[in-house]
Amino acid sequence: MNLYHYYDRSVGPFRNLSDLPMEEAKAVLSRIRQEKPGSQSAGRDLQYVEHRRNCEEILRQEFVKKGGRMERRVPYYLVVEHSPWLSTWFEEGAFLKIPVEEFDQRTISFTYGDSMPTFSPFIDDGKEYRRKVYNYEEILDVIARYGLPQDWNDDGHCGPERYIEVQVWSDETIGRYLR
Repeated sequence: MNLYHYYDRSVGPFRNLSDLPMEEAKAVLSRIRQEKPGSQSAGRDLQYVEHRRNCEEILRQEFVKKGGRMERRVPYYLVVEHSPWLSTWFEEGAFLKIPVEEFDQRTISFTYGDSMPTFSPFIDDGKEYRRKVYNYEEILDVIARYGLPQDWNDDGHCGPERYIEVQVWSDETIGRYLR
C-alpha cells in the first residue's frame, strides 16, 4: 500500500494550518483565497480553521483510545493510494508517494473518507465507517469490504467519501521527505 500526499509545489509538502496559531492560520487561508483562487482551499470559509481543529481533537482522542502513539499535536495528512480528485486541488499540484511500511504503524490512523465529513454532525447516513478512526489492521478490513472510495466515488456522486485519509502523528518518516 502506498500513501500519497498532495500539495502545492510553490508552498511545499506537509503544511498544516493547524500548526499555526489561530489568527495566523486564518490569515494564511485569506491569502490563499486571494492569491490562489483556483485552488480547492480558496473555497473554504474562515470557520474552516476552527472546524479542522475540532476534528483533529476528535481524531486524537479516538486514536488514543485505540492505543495510538501521539508524537505531534496535529497530524500530517495523506491518502491511501492515488486520488484523481485530490490531484486537481492545487494550481501547482505535486505529490509524494510513500510506502506505508516506512511508517511506525502505532503513529498512523485512518478514516474511511475525509475526516471532516466522517465526523460531521450533518452527515448521518448510517454507514458503519462514520465517526470512526481506524488503525492499520482495521482499515485493511474496511478496504476489503468496501474497496477504495476513489475507485467507486471519485466524482462524489455516492457521498462524501472519495479517498481514505491517513493521519500521521509523528515527524519521523515525514522529516525524511522534508529534507
